[in-house]
Amino acid sequence: MINLTIDGKTISVSDGATVLEAARAAGIEIPTLCHDPRLKPYGGCRLCIVEIAGVPRPVTSCTTPATDGMTVTTSSERLFNLRRTVVELLLSDHPNDCMVCERAGDCSLQELAYFYGLRENRFWGERRRYPKQDMNPVIKRDMEKCVLCGKCVRVCDEVQGVGAIDLAYRGFGAKVCPPFEKDLDCEFCGQCVSICPTGALSGRMWAGKGRQKDVKETETVCPYCGCGCVLTLHTAGNRVIRVSSKVDTPNEGWLCPKGRFGYEFINRPDRLTTPLVRREKGGALEPASWDEALDLVAARLGAIKDAHGPDALGGLASARCTNEENYAFQKFFRAGIGTNNVDHCARY
Repeated sequence: MINLTIDGKTISVSDGATVLEAARAAGIEIPTLCHDPRLKPYGGCRLCIVEIAGVPRPVTSCTTPATDGMTVTTSSERLFNLRRTVVELLLSDHPNDCMVCERAGDCSLQELAYFYGLRENRFWGERRRYPKQDMNPVIKRDMEKCVLCGKCVRVCDEVQGVGAIDLAYRGFGAKVCPPFEKDLDCEFCGQCVSICPTGALSGRMWAGKGRQKDVKETETVCPYCGCGCVLTLHTAGNRVIRVSSKVDTPNEGWLCPKGRFGYEFINRPDRLTTPLVRREKGGALEPASWDEALDLVAARLGAIKDAHGPDALGGLASARCTNEENYAFQKFFRAGIGTNNVDHCARY
């Protein structure tokens, strides 16, 4: 452990922690756009600058290791003006369409502009303009809203290990793009969408379905496999319009493509809501109660076992079930029916 002073408060942190981590551990908030605790420090947005006694210029707190005896100032008139100018420069190259942006109310840049009271901009001038040509099925890219924080690039590399996008060109022409500026073609996991602090990346499927104030959030578990990732369902008008996941979950907010984008089955009008049975051989499937359906299954299984023996039956378990459910299922076949014909898909 090391001891340092931040804004007059003595703080103890583990050796190797950054100044930003030390400040947040003490409940001291420092603004950031490019930082995410799940990714390596980057220091690209320059908003987390702090003053350190003995250092002649402000430094980025997310990349500066805390040292024993260090004295840090996170809030001063100088730092306020520097951070405000950084946000102004970002806004000078940003579309002014918050009224219709999909991320309105959930945008870090919008919150910073509000905090620093930026209603007019001193730096209006030439602005980057890019054609909206991307035709991939699930991710909507509006690169004019990109602030070059690099989060999407880093999560694609550090977490997914795919490297489908990167920072290209230099200076004013710098941009995030796939190789040769082609349409995005990747795993479509959506990690980049979940981590983007602005409206540069969003889900094409949920565009125009509901604003933040109209949305109800419900925690649930992903239905696709046995990993048990925690989902947050965003509903509006009794329909699921978006899926996300919070950082403080066992899956740390990361989801696969199915978990993040494969939710449309929930809203399907032909989705099964009751068991279906054939009451006559060759007859049509008809709605039935759970009691009737289970009684029918039990009768059929019993008849097959009596006529052909227990090994004429087999069971296929599912990765979508819990460990406890799968244990009960194999126990039912092995101990109840008397056969070891039990298999498991082990996938989706």
